[in-house]
Amino acid sequence: MKMKHKVKIAPSILSANFARLGEDLKMVDDSGADWVHVDVMDGHFVANLTFGPPVIKKLRPHSKLPFDVHLMIEEPEKWLEAYKDAGADRITFHIEACRHSHRHLARVKELGLASGITLNPQTPICEIEYVLDQCDQVLIMSVNPGFGGQKFIEPILKKISDLRQMIDNKGLETMIQVDGGISLENAQRIVEAGADVLVMGSAFFSTDDKKELVKKVQAL
Repeated sequence: MKMKHKVKIAPSILSANFARLGEDLKMVDDSGADWVHVDVMDGHFVANLTFGPPVIKKLRPHSKLPFDVHLMIEEPEKWLEAYKDAGADRITFHIEACRHSHRHLARVKELGLASGITLNPQTPICEIEYVLDQCDQVLIMSVNPGFGGQKFIEPILKKISDLRQMIDNKGLETMIQVDGGISLENAQRIVEAGADVLVMGSAFFSTDDKKELVKKVQAL
């Protein structure tokens, strides 16, 4: 296995204080983190509701970091332009939520954004083999999507490793992002399996010394 990118950390504002999102975003910027991970939920694809385009548009001026927008919604193709206009820099959507993922990945690129596909824990990586060349990143869910604070699903380590091998065999530069139950205790194993980007929610926002946490993750 060869690592193509330095390890990045993307704190998820799903675990931030919703009453002070602007302040928490500044805290993410000040920590030295690489991206801001924005979980968008519609109450249909997953049983929770979070940020829509108007909220993200209001948050955008509070951070200089790339907004990594994770669409956990039905029919994501209908919302690509709206999230681009709201300030997204990167968009991932679920393979389970659409029939024409190749077309929608191409559309994300046409909008000038980094494109990505997300896999739920039970979805095999063979589902995305023939669209990998359209993906700047693949987001592997290591918990069942919808809520923060869940425990990392251990068999996902093999899934990460298998995906890394598939990407390397194809000679692609696609990054592997992992989201769910990640902490300093398991981050090393996840990176060793092949992850390039770690999404941290509860572990990041519950830590007093966020700069130190970020340094440790980036140094893995």
